[in-house]
Amino acid sequence: MRSSRALALVSAVSLASLLAGCSSSTPATTQASTSAPTASAAQTPTGAGEVQTIAYADASPTQTLQLYRPSDTTGPVPLVVLIHGGAFEMGDASMEADYARELVDNGFAVAAVNYRLSGEAAYPAGAQDVKSAVRYLRANAAEYGINPDQIAAWGQSAGGYLANLLGATGDQETIFDDQSTANATESSAVQAVVSWFGPSNFATMDEQAAEVAACEGRAQVHGDASSPESRWLGDAVDTSDQTASTNLSAYVAKAQTLPAWYLAHGDADCLVPEGQSAELKVALDDAGAPATYAVLEGAGHMDPAFDSTQLQPTIDFLKRTFGMA
Repeated sequence: MRSSRALALVSAVSLASLLAGCSSSTPATTQASTSAPTASAAQTPTGAGEVQTIAYADASPTQTLQLYRPSDTTGPVPLVVLIHGGAFEMGDASMEADYARELVDNGFAVAAVNYRLSGEAAYPAGAQDVKSAVRYLRANAAEYGINPDQIAAWGQSAGGYLANLLGATGDQETIFDDQSTANATESSAVQAVVSWFGPSNFATMDEQAAEVAACEGRAQVHGDASSPESRWLGDAVDTSDQTASTNLSAYVAKAQTLPAWYLAHGDADCLVPEGQSAELKVALDDAGAPATYAVLEGAGHMDPAFDSTQLQPTIDFLKRTFGMA
């Protein structure tokens, strides 16, 4: 599992040089388009048929996804949309290959999504892209053997934020809707969300980071213009007019329906404070949304304990949600 996460780990270190000492070696867990384009083949994970690289929109060459589907099924299957991390400014869908393999082996189709990063397009382009990808996949569900009523989003770190965003916004009209795409009228709602150590509100990150004793003097600063979040917004989080729109709890409060959620976060995370998931969990509870929250005691950002302790519970959650268990 470690190979597909190597790029993300290097990215996190290069951004902040904060991972050393932010985690313990033995953390404990507390449970608290209208048509399909031609696709090209890619490497095939165990249990999968041919993997396809597909363009889900045409505004940028970046707007592609890698689609995996189990080779031993006949009818439509649930889909998991995997969204890579990388501080909104680096990484790509290939980082998710190992997770795609695990999911395909458990009977899911998988779409690992590329989205425009902060160096290519201004906010909210990347968020619009993941919603456009869901719309494309739903519009072409019959073509790809996907159940359009069983779509989950799963991301880590920045990808966790985008997965949370898909769940929180659903079919609300927001700045994250790109009306220029061919499938703009399709639903972008998902029926399940998994977020590992993902943000949920840029405005509260520094305040929450200051409360993490394990990160005293070493926590990532998010409010100034040099932070990854500020570069994604195109202005400092502390002063940007866009910052309020990043508060996902506000969309949760207005939602008519919400998906099931699985949140996991380390309480010694020096890059994205655990308070980000805790804040979202409160909003989900207030809205009556089904939400599971696993807190990994002593774990930092991208701690190896997430793979060793959270991968199987995450897959089990998805199976239960989609009636596969």
